[in-house]
Amino acid sequence: MSIFKNLKSVDLIITLGIVIALIVGFVTFKNFRQTADKQIEATSQISFDVYIRGITYTGSKLPMANGDKTFISIRNVPYSDLDITSVKSDRRKIALPRIGTGVDAKKSFILVDDPASNNLYDITVTLKDTAKITKDGAVVGGNKVKIGLPITLEGKDYKFNGTVSNIQLAHEAENQMGADINTTDDIQ
Repeated sequence: MSIFKNLKSVDLIITLGIVIALIVGFVTFKNFRQTADKQIEATSQISFDVYIRGITYTGSKLPMANGDKTFISIRNVPYSDLDITSVKSDRRKIALPRIGTGVDAKKSFILVDDPASNNLYDITVTLKDTAKITKDGAVVGGNKVKIGLPITLEGKDYKFNGTVSNIQLAHEAENQMGADINTTDDIQ
């Protein structure tokens, strides 16, 4: 009883914390608890699309092209240079009602370039990287890459903010590359 009289509440909290840490360490050592290393199922090449909306650009050729490298930041944290495998650009469009008869009459509208936004473009950039694959998805630079993730692309002449719009493992991306339509480097 005299031992407990000399102990203060701070001493009890410290002792309890040490005991809990020892228990967690023992459970982890005996593989009852998974650590971050054991959650990684594989390492694979991934390909992900970054959609950049509303870029104002007056030049004739985009500042990024297939085969270039671009530096990315994920959630405003610098990551690395990645290879660009595809760049698609399209001028801003507007919908106009279709007037006519026949086969085309079934379509109620047509898309045309917006003359009021002559230099406004939407760009999709496909990047390639090696990722750690977990149960929750691909991890790049310590961040889970998921659709909607904000990413900044930066090069010598540009800094664009976009969001991830598609993610594919390397073998899925190679099968789709043949099916891609309208891959361009030049602004039309």
